[in-house]
Amino acid sequence: MGSSSVKASIFDAEKGISVGHATFPPTEQPIDSDQAGWAEQDPELWWHNFLAGYAQIVSEHKIKTNQIDGIGISYQMHGLVAVDKKGDVLRKSIIWCDSRAVEIGETALQELGESYCNSHLLNSPGNFTASKLRWVKENEPDKYAQIHKFMLPGDYIAFRLSGEYSTTNCGLSEGVLWDFKNRSLSKTVLSYFGFEDSLIPEVVPNIGFQGTVSRSVTDLLGLKANVPITYRAGDQPNNAFSLGVMQPGEVATTAGTSGVIYAVTDTDTFDPQSRINTFLHVNDSALDKRNGVLVCVNGAGALYSWLKRFLNHNDGHLSYKQMNDLASLSEPGSQGVRFFPFGNGAERILGNRLIQANIMGLDFNRHNEEHVLRAGMEGIVFALNLGFDILKSTGVSRETIKAGHANLFLSQTFRTIFANVTQTSLLVFETDGADGAARGAALGAGFYNRSENAFDSVKRIHTVEPQQALKTQYEDIYGQWKAVVENLSEIV
Repeated sequence: MGSSSVKASIFDAEKGISVGHATFPPTEQPIDSDQAGWAEQDPELWWHNFLAGYAQIVSEHKIKTNQIDGIGISYQMHGLVAVDKKGDVLRKSIIWCDSRAVEIGETALQELGESYCNSHLLNSPGNFTASKLRWVKENEPDKYAQIHKFMLPGDYIAFRLSGEYSTTNCGLSEGVLWDFKNRSLSKTVLSYFGFEDSLIPEVVPNIGFQGTVSRSVTDLLGLKANVPITYRAGDQPNNAFSLGVMQPGEVATTAGTSGVIYAVTDTDTFDPQSRINTFLHVNDSALDKRNGVLVCVNGAGALYSWLKRFLNHNDGHLSYKQMNDLASLSEPGSQGVRFFPFGNGAERILGNRLIQANIMGLDFNRHNEEHVLRAGMEGIVFALNLGFDILKSTGVSRETIKAGHANLFLSQTFRTIFANVTQTSLLVFETDGADGAARGAALGAGFYNRSENAFDSVKRIHTVEPQQALKTQYEDIYGQWKAVVENLSEIV
């Protein structure tokens, strides 16, 4: 369940293959922004799109729904869903790229103390879920007083499926409510923000039994009785998990609405400036610590989606594939056009500044769509590399990165730019987040004995190695781009 769409996959664990995929809606889900820096979605929209996508996949692939043995959920991270005692949603979800709580998080960092936040939370409270809830408490006290439980977006879908309120330790870490030092819910953060323990749902494992589908939903979906929910993870830990990235030193990347580089570690890694963030990884356990260190650029696919709307404003029908083809016609460097993709909320890698997007170097006599589209791709990768440089300073390996064959990584041009700017070997696999969640469900239901076995059948379809000439060329272009970003950051 992403911010752009809901994707579904049905996985045949015995054959090790996905037997059907669906994406709904055909056009991208809207993000409501009533004020600058705000981003909201209606949770009912997610549920509606899940039901529609499920009906589509079952119909198109003639799925026998009474053979479904488990459900896994992957979801957009850090959002806030608040419900009353009846389970009714009290307000639209404040989603991951909403920036309204930045100041609340900054104040919390100062008052809790940087030393405490770095050693116990491995993050600044930032504009993550806890800070978003505090914003509701301060600005919508009537609604806050009615809250029975607050949840992440994936917790809400699990609630709609089962009728039971639950979350995970990984989910608590996403909201900056997890104490890494004590390996427990952070009572300090709860007390500081003034939240009652009772607002937090029951904690269930990420991988394993989490509850069963309710009778009413069982009838609605045509399932057999008591189908279990057996897997849940935020989209970025799940993307890494989908690629078999589970051990320290392994690195994954994705470029959906946001762009992310995600490294697994067994240490409590943090950036003193919280430009990169650490959360529990999906396979963390008391015996084997696994954290995910995350570089996030809000404006990746969000920029590309904006370009699609912009170029199609006159009732055009330019598809993403056609956009990719056009971008491939431009040479590296886009003839001097530079894109700065910071138009989707405050950017963590820039110290939570709300810089907004910029485009520079346009020549009306020389440049056309192909240069702007390639400059968009280059700007996205440059921004990711900015975060990658910070990640490198924490000691994370950067020789090889895995990606799913989805979103911007469908483009050969984007893959080439990525490998040469980051100077890594890029391994692309035939999988996506929905496929990974379905495989996680099979693992959680006990079909596999080891996590690795769930991903043995995932096929590598592309390997992209850096080329010396392109590496050198992009080092220079990236250096110029980075200098402009530093100047923009200072201005803001």
